[in-house]
Amino acid sequence: MNGNTANNGHDNGYENNGPHGRRVTITIDGVSFTTAKDHEQASALLWMAGVDPAQYDLAMVKQHGQTEVFGDDKVINLKNGDAFVTVRQSAQVA
Repeated sequence: MNGNTANNGHDNGYENNGPHGRRVTITIDGVSFTTAKDHEQASALLWMAGVDPAQYDLAMVKQHGQTEVFGDDKVINLKNGDAFVTVRQSAQVA
């Protein structure tokens, strides 16, 4: 394997660009992912989780259940244990 992997061991195709082999573990929708990058665009994290950034946004879960939603181009400083959820951008109403 050559980069970021989910805890299930599948290769997500991300390059190992971390400083000195440092790895960061985060969760997206309750699934753990490990990355060698400590800064990543929100859209790249969505793709890592198998979610299309054209349809979903990424939100960080903060203390007391508060969330911060990030635009696709926002570069996020990742820390071990960060928790994210995906948020559907909009749905058509019939």
